[in-house]
Amino acid sequence: MKQPIFILIFCTCVLNASSQFYLRGIVHDEKGKGLYNVKLQLYSKGTYPYYTGNSGAFGIPTSIPVDTITLQSEGYETLKCAVDANKFQSLTLKMLPANARLNHLRLISVTKDKQDVKHDEIYYHGGESYSSLVENNFVDAEKFPQTGFAVNVDRASYSNIRRFLNNGAKVPPDAVRIEEMLNYFSFPGINTNTSRQAFIGKTQLTSCPWNINNELLFINLQAPSLNLDQIPPTNLIFLIDVSGSMDQPNRLPLLKSAFKFLVNNLRTQDTVAIVVYGGAVGIWLQPTSGAKKREINDAIEKLEADGDTPGEAAIRTAYSLAERAFNHSANNRVILATDGDFNVGQTTEKELEDLISDHRQSGIFLTCIGVGMGNYKDSKLEALAKSGNGNFAYIDNLHEAEKVLVTEFTKTLYAVATDCYVGITFNPEMVKQYRLIGFDNKIDAIQDSTSVLEGGEVGTGHSLMAVFEIEPTDKNIEAVTNEIKDDEIATIKLQYKLPGQSNDELQKFPIKNDYIDISAADSSVRFATALVMFGELLKQSGFAKNYSWNDISLLSRSAVNMHDYSQAEFLNMVEKAKKIYTPGKKKKKDEEQ
Repeated sequence: MKQPIFILIFCTCVLNASSQFYLRGIVHDEKGKGLYNVKLQLYSKGTYPYYTGNSGAFGIPTSIPVDTITLQSEGYETLKCAVDANKFQSLTLKMLPANARLNHLRLISVTKDKQDVKHDEIYYHGGESYSSLVENNFVDAEKFPQTGFAVNVDRASYSNIRRFLNNGAKVPPDAVRIEEMLNYFSFPGINTNTSRQAFIGKTQLTSCPWNINNELLFINLQAPSLNLDQIPPTNLIFLIDVSGSMDQPNRLPLLKSAFKFLVNNLRTQDTVAIVVYGGAVGIWLQPTSGAKKREINDAIEKLEADGDTPGEAAIRTAYSLAERAFNHSANNRVILATDGDFNVGQTTEKELEDLISDHRQSGIFLTCIGVGMGNYKDSKLEALAKSGNGNFAYIDNLHEAEKVLVTEFTKTLYAVATDCYVGITFNPEMVKQYRLIGFDNKIDAIQDSTSVLEGGEVGTGHSLMAVFEIEPTDKNIEAVTNEIKDDEIATIKLQYKLPGQSNDELQKFPIKNDYIDISAADSSVRFATALVMFGELLKQSGFAKNYSWNDISLLSRSAVNMHDYSQAEFLNMVEKAKKIYTPGKKKKKDEEQ
């Protein structure tokens, strides 16, 4: 009897010596909500990372019972603490102040005067909806020398304007967002041919065509460029609206062609999944390699429009699928394509913003593509894009589809900076007043005293052009007269995060008093000026009283590169707008002749 007992005891000792432990637990925020994709590192395992699952839960095999764990997640404080594998761990991450801003309304630019705003929050044009905007006014540089604006790659406004003009209709004033009109074009003047890790900037001060006493300040920032050979894999979820309202040639059929353009340019390492919603929500195609282009395109071709628009459930399904297919070394993105006419579930801008904001820390980006007319909900898609750490485009024809999803694919879908914004500090000795053109804020954001400036997502190589109208001081005018170029009129502070990182990157640029008359300025500066004038006339701005459509036409013709399709097209848009907005003048002139 002793021998068997001895053998049993011996075997038990061997098992204990080599036993494994399993550390289990959950990571949540201060409200008790589980946090997805939190990076976990155990001291005993070096730098090897683990990640939490959909509900914030985790399980890690370990050879020791007590260890030290480090938790990291974008927007939250890093947590380092001791853990015991014999106990279930409940770990809480605290929000960084920047992440707490998600609970506030978002400003696109810093505003100083938040009173006397008495308009509706949403502007309706027929069956379409647009966020009501408040145009930026002049600000006293001595009293408020600092201002700023968010940087993003949104360009939906320009193609939407084109759609109205091509249909012979006036453009709703709140559909005109001048910063997106400028975003639509890539302005030359900065070397963009090399891969680099930082932003580069260029500024130009020139005369103001509509006010001889003022000047225009142009700020051109070029985002870092990724080496195209080193672009990471892309995990895409096409979230496609196939409801009854999409059953028109300029909606679902146009989107099908657009997505085929994109699929034909995917690589083997890229993946695509498709979620559809219309009457019901379903996964139309499971994650599929970009090498299987025929299979993906066949799935797209079979889409048909019918039913209601359960947008809320569709968004939840798409993000759930994106989380299951998440690749930590890839660009993970949902592409929502719709006319924005959500009519089932959560449907208001605020409800949809809250829904998307819950996912923005997961490392999944959002691109919104709008189509259609008559019931197009611009305000909803804009709100979703800004809440989802993403961007926004409007497709009105096949050429635009190719431009967005092929020609400018990398600029749109490969982020090199997030939470990106620009701070400007003006020198009161050189500037009396300044006015930021475009970057107009929503009415509800201005009315809310807790609103905060929140940066945007920037794609690789993106070119940003921003414009200020400034009133110079006597010292400034004297410097221009004497051709003194060294005085600084302002400084730029560019702040952003690298994707997946929580630390801020900071770059600074001086703005020299390099004044030049607009007639001698670079053609890109003159073209940008024409775009600004065009936008302000369409907005029926109070700052557009001293010039006409003819003035825009003349300036455009002096600047446009006729070999550039988009710039040449702009000339036609100006002529169409002139006929639509001043029909009586032509008729009167014909009668006089």
